Amino acid sequence: MQDNTLKSSKISIIGLGLIGGSLAKALRERAGISRITAVTRQMDSIKHAIQDGTISCGYTEITQEVLDSDIIFICTPVRRTIKYIDEIAGKVKPDCIITDVGSTKAEIVEYVNNMENPPCFIGGHPMAGSEKTGYSASFSHLFENAYYILSPSKSTHGNHLQLMTDLIKIMGGIPVILDSKEHDRITASISHVPHVIASALVNLVKATDTSDGKMQMLAAGGFKDITRIASSSPEMWENIVSSNSQQVCTILDSFKAMLDEFKKNLIKEDNKNIFDFFKSAKDFRDLFVTSGNVLNPVKGLITPIHEIIVDVIDKPGIIGEIATILGNNGINIKNINVSNSREFEQGCLRITLPDSESTNIAFDLLCSKGYKVYKSN
Repeated sequence: MQDNTLKSSKISIIGLGLIGGSLAKALRERAGISRITAVTRQMDSIKHAIQDGTISCGYTEITQEVLDSDIIFICTPVRRTIKYIDEIAGKVKPDCIITDVGSTKAEIVEYVNNMENPPCFIGGHPMAGSEKTGYSASFSHLFENAYYILSPSKSTHGNHLQLMTDLIKIMGGIPVILDSKEHDRITASISHVPHVIASALVNLVKATDTSDGKMQMLAAGGFKDITRIASSSPEMWENIVSSNSQQVCTILDSFKAMLDEFKKNLIKEDNKNIFDFFKSAKDFRDLFVTSGNVLNPVKGLITPIHEIIVDVIDKPGIIGEIATILGNNGINIKNINVSNSREFEQGCLRITLPDSESTNIAFDLLCSKGYKVYKSN
């Protein structure tokens, strides 16, 4: 792709939230694209994006300006994305690329494939996100070192796929081409079902807790970590699992069978198989930390925790002492708290940081000051 051709491209983004806003910022700052149009229901987001120079114009509905685009990113939930495709199909330019950012791909690709005259559609799924939402939370480097899945439809041409691949690389992402059904099977295993399980664990504690809430009080450390994703948007996850229900049900059946087998071994006191269950999981999980590098780890579907744990003696001023060290070195602390449940973790002071670079700098800094510090992998 020629830089001049790319810079002169006309891009439209439907849905100017975290992902849509970050796309707009990345396209302008990294690809040098100046003609960016946004469509969103929130006029405040449009005004903000125009004021900060991210977009050239914005609307609350589809206009001719949008239909004249070279690429249209639809950054809305799957079912709303399908409605937008229906609205613009047949009205856009013949070589206009329409793409989305949804967490499931098979439903939308199948829908496009069954259209009588489908537009050029390429399913997209950037494996990037944040606990915050909305345009105000968007940033241009959201896609750095993040896998960005592309799922072609039958109307996808090779040169269009190459263009999207090049564009993702310019934004700092790692393009991966996957069949839509394979994508949904993979994401059901590594993202959708884990969210179901995390929510189930939290609901289990809620249902079995003592009347005075002892479980809730003692739930800390590991339990909070593995259930952190249960705090995600209920509306978003209802939409995701509903649009990928077949794959989610299949993976849940496999998970249930694995739990049933573990339960049988526990009843039979089959210690070897119980040991092998945990050993197999540990060995495979330990392989995950080799992805990427120290300062730029490859991002996956679930937003990582950027956290260090410091082993300290509980004494007056210790939190202020550590906060001062980090603050004086330009490290922004998102959260700091004392862990009262330390059965399966070292240290007692948990410090949450904004990104992996800050985490590594804070780790090295506190170690150099003589503190015993731990990082999670």
